[in-house]
Amino acid sequence: WAIVRGNHEFYLLDHGTERAVAGSDDAERWGQLHWLLARITPEQSAFLAMLPDERTFCFPGTQPLRMTHGLPGRNRVGLYRNQPEEKVAAELAGVQERTFVTAHTHVQIDRHVTWQPADGAELSTHPHGEMQRPDGPARHWHIVNPGSVGLPLNRQTEAQFAVIESVDPALEPGGWAVTHHRVAYDRAAALDAYARRGMLEAGGVMSHLFYWELVTAEVEIIYFYRWAYENGLDPDRDGLQTVFAQYDQRTGRGQYVRERDPLHNGAAR
Repeated sequence: WAIVRGNHEFYLLDHGTERAVAGSDDAERWGQLHWLLARITPEQSAFLAMLPDERTFCFPGTQPLRMTHGLPGRNRVGLYRNQPEEKVAAELAGVQERTFVTAHTHVQIDRHVTWQPADGAELSTHPHGEMQRPDGPARHWHIVNPGSVGLPLNRQTEAQFAVIESVDPALEPGGWAVTHHRVAYDRAAALDAYARRGMLEAGGVMSHLFYWELVTAEVEIIYFYRWAYENGLDPDRDGLQTVFAQYDQRTGRGQYVRERDPLHNGAAR
């Protein structure tokens, strides 16, 4: 298997250095990371440390294909289905390969983006700069996100992946055709492992939110933080457990999750 690192690998590898995510020493907010640090072996860490951040494949007789977890050099940034084409073009300006395989968002994507530049302007690649059109020939990218096997976030709980096959570029711009797959599986063992292996308790609120995401295939972490900020609350300032308890009580989200949890109600797994 050809593997690349993502943002969670760096949470582990950067911990204890000046590159560590701000606040990751907080065992309440980052309990899952601390749980992992206590269990991962040096050999396992070394394996992750040696993985590349991106790969470019140039198989004989095929078009080149680029693969990263997020964006080149930015593993915590992803692309979205409905993202405006000009924003996608700005993010991919430095990607010369016409087929770009990405992940991070946990949502399947098969999207073609064509960008026709206007005369007399250049495309800004600065992530916070103003969007400008490039001067020159039209650019085209085929963007593929295979989705997530273990934690999809598109409200579909099946394990999700993609098969990518080389084809005539006249049939599929970029020369690679994608077939997305979704396979139902019994999630009970994975859900049970949260408690059985101690991660649910060690990770506190964040582990519960990840557990909820496995149950619902929805962005439970984003839902929680969005609700908190919209209601004038800050989990980091007001206490993660306190705000989470208010969230559950006032929104009924916990009940929503339990109704869909195969460990609690025997729902379809």
